[in-house]
Amino acid sequence: MLVLKSKMDLLEKIRTLPTGPGCYLYKNAEGEVIYVGKAKNLRSRVRSYFLEKNQLANRKTGSLMREAVDLEYITVGNEREALALENNLIKQRKPRFNILLRDDKTYPYIKLTLSDRHPKVFVTRKLRKDGSAYFGPYFPGNLAHRLVDVIHRAFLIPSCKVDLNRYHPRACLQYYIKRCLGPCVQDLISTEEYRQVIRDVQLFLEGRPNELESRLTERMEQAAENMHFELAARLRDQIITVQQAQDRQRIASPGDEDADVFGFHFEKDMLAVNLFHMRGGKIVDRRDMFWEDLPDFEESPADDADSLDTGGDADYIADAALEPDPAHPAPQIAAASPRSEEHSTLSARTDGLRAQFSPATFFSALLKQLYLDQSYVPRHIYVPVDFPDRQLLSEELRERSGHKIDIAAPQRGDKRSLVDLVCQNAKQSYDQRFRVLQPSLRSMQEALQDALTLPELPERIECFDISHIQGAETVASMVVWEKDGMKKSDYRKFQVKTVSGVDDFASMREIVHRRYSRLQAENKPMPSLILIDGGLGQLHAAAAALEELGLTTQPLASIAKKEEIVYVYGQEDDPVVLDRRSPVLHVIQKIRDESHRFAITYHRKRRQIRDRSSELDEIPGVGAITRQRLLTHFGSVRALKEAAEKNPDSLLAVANKTTAEKIRRFFVEETPEDLVQIQSS
Repeated sequence: MLVLKSKMDLLEKIRTLPTGPGCYLYKNAEGEVIYVGKAKNLRSRVRSYFLEKNQLANRKTGSLMREAVDLEYITVGNEREALALENNLIKQRKPRFNILLRDDKTYPYIKLTLSDRHPKVFVTRKLRKDGSAYFGPYFPGNLAHRLVDVIHRAFLIPSCKVDLNRYHPRACLQYYIKRCLGPCVQDLISTEEYRQVIRDVQLFLEGRPNELESRLTERMEQAAENMHFELAARLRDQIITVQQAQDRQRIASPGDEDADVFGFHFEKDMLAVNLFHMRGGKIVDRRDMFWEDLPDFEESPADDADSLDTGGDADYIADAALEPDPAHPAPQIAAASPRSEEHSTLSARTDGLRAQFSPATFFSALLKQLYLDQSYVPRHIYVPVDFPDRQLLSEELRERSGHKIDIAAPQRGDKRSLVDLVCQNAKQSYDQRFRVLQPSLRSMQEALQDALTLPELPERIECFDISHIQGAETVASMVVWEKDGMKKSDYRKFQVKTVSGVDDFASMREIVHRRYSRLQAENKPMPSLILIDGGLGQLHAAAAALEELGLTTQPLASIAKKEEIVYVYGQEDDPVVLDRRSPVLHVIQKIRDESHRFAITYHRKRRQIRDRSSELDEIPGVGAITRQRLLTHFGSVRALKEAAEKNPDSLLAVANKTTAEKIRRFFVEETPEDLVQIQSS
């Protein structure tokens, strides 16, 4: 059943594949890349794998399609780029079904032996650190050979295998037919003259062959006037070869640049970001990041949850800290460039309020979180929009990494084309995530009803979570999902009143009982499903509370942490294990994670209130108004303590001299006595 559903999802994804060139990567159920291919038309090529006659005719294709459950792809500019990218991906991922493509061949390079006394030029498929200059790879493979042939003919560089590090008694035939400069024989050409020719060859291989092309054109026209048509045709072919060499490839460039390239697509409150990692001028990896809606700007996220004990959900806290939080943007750009103005602010509707999305502020926050703690940062980072603290961040990264870091928002040229290419891939990622894999509301409700065996389509889901630190300040949260998404106006938070110490089960029982006894008293309808963040213990505690209220037919389920197993009350022996790519599981996880975040936020506020009141209440002669003024002025008890210890006069800005002296004595003089009493006891 799950395999069939995955195949259906894969077919849905294929329908939206672009018709341009690119590479596609098939994955198995474990998420491993099992095959990488290239195509001039991605949609047509990938669709051909599903034809029954192709699977029957090719055993490898049949085996591949029986194992493949997911597909990724990367669009490129032309078929040669797809070829280069396919080679890079196969070398990196080593997919099992690409075994037929693994041999001792690779794409050719042109080698210029600069470390030799008289350098030569030839084609090689192996790169070594031997002081030589390598150019390529070249596509198709015979292009490198044709280029070397042009160099030999135009610049008269030796094409033989004679050792040029020593002189020989006489030159070979190539010298006498004017096809070689003869560096193998002393005094035929000086070392300086030969080096000048080599410098010209190097300029040509670096992509500046204009002078050579004009010379070839002149010779071709002269040969045609003299009716030497065979020579003119050969020169024409050489000109075509030179022009092909100038066709700069964006995906596999001859340079050795290390760069990270960003692109994004934002639409309908949803954001897709693509990050391409280029190493040695070639794409070696790709990362997709998504944000399904913009969070509330006024509410703190759960990324500073300290060491909250919420029932062992430490993985959620760690994972949440890995992703950038658009709720904390950088300042707006005061004077933007033309490109920045074009993308400066995108508007979206969220819960009836106008929310603003600024790509500039978003990328400012994103780059900081991605790179500031990294041990390695590439020398070049290309982003689609400029942002205000770009130069500052660049200098900070340079200081940390020890080498220059160039963060740029290119406006034109090859680098801008590369950024645009990544933006195109971000658009495709957006379509796959939010338009194809995101089912309709009706389909989602039906899938939820079927997976959890609900008596009716779910219109409202209420989810509960408990949060505390070793039983202290135990609180609970309730979040609400309705068909339009998370309904924040109906969120509720609770203080656990009847439970002391660490007892998540009793706490859950109290909160569920309080919530639904009130609904009964107010004669309000029950939700379609009550979801509990926890395992079987929390599920049974909630069920006991509902039974006390006579709500024995209320649908109830829980989702266990880490294992992501859904337990439906009454069917605990047969838990629901959903495919990790299932949209149903994604919805349940989203509701659970929101409940967890809301509980942590409330618990943190309660703990701050407790800490503030408990410490400052002990200062003799300091009343409630003065305590509030102190906290407002200094921000925290810790900051107040530092001020009392290091700069007591700063207390006079809030309190009079007598009160300031009491505060100073409390923090500075009484603390050592307390420590002595504790140690002696």
